[in-house]
Amino acid sequence: MKPDLFQAPDYYLLDELLSDEHKMVRDAAREWVKREVSPIIEDYAQKAEFPKQIISGLADIGAFGPYIPEEYGGAGLDQISYGLIMQEIERGDSGVRSTASVQSSLVMYPIWKYGNEEQRKKYLPKLASGEFMGCFGLTEPDYGSNPAGMITNFKDMGDHYLLNGAKMWISNAPFADIAVVWAKNEEGRIHGLIVERGMEGFSTPETHNKWSLRASATGELIFDNVKVPKENLLPNKSGLGGPLGCLDSARYGIAWGAIGAAMDCYDTALRYAKERVQFDKPIAATQLQQKKLAEMITEITKAQLLTWRLGVLRNEGKATSAQISMAKRNNVDMALHIAREARQILGGMGITGEYSIMRHMMNLESVITYEGTHDIHLLITGLDITGHAAFK
Repeated sequence: MKPDLFQAPDYYLLDELLSDEHKMVRDAAREWVKREVSPIIEDYAQKAEFPKQIISGLADIGAFGPYIPEEYGGAGLDQISYGLIMQEIERGDSGVRSTASVQSSLVMYPIWKYGNEEQRKKYLPKLASGEFMGCFGLTEPDYGSNPAGMITNFKDMGDHYLLNGAKMWISNAPFADIAVVWAKNEEGRIHGLIVERGMEGFSTPETHNKWSLRASATGELIFDNVKVPKENLLPNKSGLGGPLGCLDSARYGIAWGAIGAAMDCYDTALRYAKERVQFDKPIAATQLQQKKLAEMITEITKAQLLTWRLGVLRNEGKATSAQISMAKRNNVDMALHIAREARQILGGMGITGEYSIMRHMMNLESVITYEGTHDIHLLITGLDITGHAAFK
């Protein structure tokens, strides 16, 4: 088992822009990842299994709902702290960060923002502690980039709702205790419903044979005449803006998380290039490898600045959905490119589980697609700057 020697790059001294609290939160997450995730993650990725024993640790470092108020069990942190935690977790593994992102932004966030006080008090403390794990049901077999076309629906049966339909590509689904599910009512209006494991007709079959996010549990949500209590409807938001508001928070976390994956690949490649000798000198002394490494640190630095500024805007309530889309698209694309370049620096060793690079590269192939594909985010920016929608 190789020690985790990671050293975070900070070429433009961005630490000077962070508060003492930001750095304390980040460093606690970094040390936890080094201690609890790095030593085991390659084995779990090889086994295609999520390491459930780390759930309590994720809760301890504030990874579940870090910005949720303390009265509901959250840490009451700001948006930059949330981003830094996601950065450090994804430095360990994108699948582990997915678990934390879903719990925070796609389950706790809608209950906090769209739920009532009874729902907040019932679910949020248990989600924050990791006693409950949640998942988010939006994507369907036939409706991914166009969620408005969803088929999943519910009918008012007087004393309860009757839910039917299916969702797929759902992180955490196989072990989730609750699901925040988006479905259409009889008028075709989209609402959020809290569905609990154990409700008759609700099942969560696991998705197997993934080459990406192998250490993350992915599954389907099947609703076959599920009776959902009326008090489980999220009352304070309806329409597609509900799930899209959750996705804004999740995409923001991904923008930070992707930097973590990129930093890990860069740090691994830099260390290897200094140690690997060919033609009587370290490969770090060759022009082509220096070009790769110099471009990596440049792109990481640009992404750090982009995301820090977005965090400031989020804290001030000024960040737009389009700005969040830009950061998600740019940073994941950046990280994937760096992973590929880093793999080349390591040569044949780059494909082995002895190093993290190939695992990051495979994971990022999912990250560049979920929470809005690379192309959809491009069109969101296009709509924002031209005023013309080009989605269809």
